[in-house]
Amino acid sequence: MQFVIEHLEPRLSDWLFIEYSSAAEIAGKDLLITNVQRASDYRRLSRITRVEKRSARELFRPEEIVVLDPRARRALSPEDLREKAAILIGGILGNDPPLGRTRELLVKKLPRAMVRHIGRHQFAIDGSVYVARQVSQGRRLEEIPVLVELEIPLAQGCSVILPYAFPLVKGRPLISRDLIEYLKRH
Repeated sequence: MQFVIEHLEPRLSDWLFIEYSSAAEIAGKDLLITNVQRASDYRRLSRITRVEKRSARELFRPEEIVVLDPRARRALSPEDLREKAAILIGGILGNDPPLGRTRELLVKKLPRAMVRHIGRHQFAIDGSVYVARQVSQGRRLEEIPVLVELEIPLAQGCSVILPYAFPLVKGRPLISRDLIEYLKRH
């Protein structure tokens, strides 16, 4: 199973690079980042995983793809993945409230692809890869614990609340240490 992140942001921000790096650690050689047009972004991402300039639409037949969309009607199950080649995740930084950009930027362009959600909340990109990988290995969504909203302590009594869903791994929310450090600096 390929885990494909379609890069959809106009630029590769540090936050986005951190999420992609974490996703690469989770999926290993099974991760592919597509739609990387800028040469500098391509070079930077090539250091962490496989990268492709072309869109996933050009690399896979729609029938081979499961697109993850929080607004999908049905939840992802292991059975959905039996004859699929790739799980496609939008390389989109979330908004609160969500803007439905996955539907606009991916789902509408792949009308014959299977569309599923991994929960009714927005996940970070690396969290989406983690959950999708778990389901591809046979786990059901209800077996994967999730925390919605994560408070990150910053400096001097300040904190930031991330209003997203985070899978729990050994009881701890899946979030990159690099992202926590990034938030503390910014």
